[in-house]
Amino acid sequence: MSRRKLVAGNWKMHGLRGQLAEIAKIDAAAAAAPGVDVALCVPATLVHPASEIARSVQIGGQDVHANDRGAHTGCVSAEMLVEAGATIVIVGHSERRADQNETSHDAWAKAAAARRHGLNVILCCGETEAERDAGRAERVVQAQIEKSVPEGASGDWFTLAYEPRWAIGTGRTPSPDEIAQVHAIARAKLRQMVGDAADGIRILYGGSVTGANAAAILSIDDVDGALVGGASLTADKFVPIIEAAASL
Repeated sequence: MSRRKLVAGNWKMHGLRGQLAEIAKIDAAAAAAPGVDVALCVPATLVHPASEIARSVQIGGQDVHANDRGAHTGCVSAEMLVEAGATIVIVGHSERRADQNETSHDAWAKAAAARRHGLNVILCCGETEAERDAGRAERVVQAQIEKSVPEGASGDWFTLAYEPRWAIGTGRTPSPDEIAQVHAIARAKLRQMVGDAADGIRILYGGSVTGANAAAILSIDDVDGALVGGASLTADKFVPIIEAAASL
């Protein structure tokens, strides 16, 4: 089944208003690549100003609370993101799982909350280096998917992102065969959970994706795009990834 490529940037805790010019440049590049979907998940403080600039790029958040409102100091609800101009949100990122001790159940609840308010969702999964070395990568990814994917997941709003934790920001990437193997396993698990709808769900690869390796990674079976960290912060580094996706 043919699925449009999605190239999504995760700015993490980077970005002040001075970087809005980069978003404008990325937006222009996205407009020139109509066959590719492009998203930027920026800090909450930039969601509104970025959404006012972007015309061809989806602007999103990097996390969302499972509840719509309440005594949750420092948290952001799905309604707040929507009001600020977001159309998409990341949940279950490995840095949230590691630094904030989030579980797969937390990711499931957040994905469900985002869906209730019309946000598209990028749900992350991936193993640690120790888990891979122990031969447990496939089981870890399958368990995360099983516990995190909400009911009714479908390609019109839900995307899965495989990010081996040991590859994020390290310059290391799995081999093409290793990426293909995990993506095939992820697709099979999704099919087990949601049936034929799994064929419409995009599975992104994330972990040290650059303009130099993007075309090779995006050509792998069942890789429907990329979730990009540091290389998404500037147009000079991010646009070549968009162009690589557009060339396929």
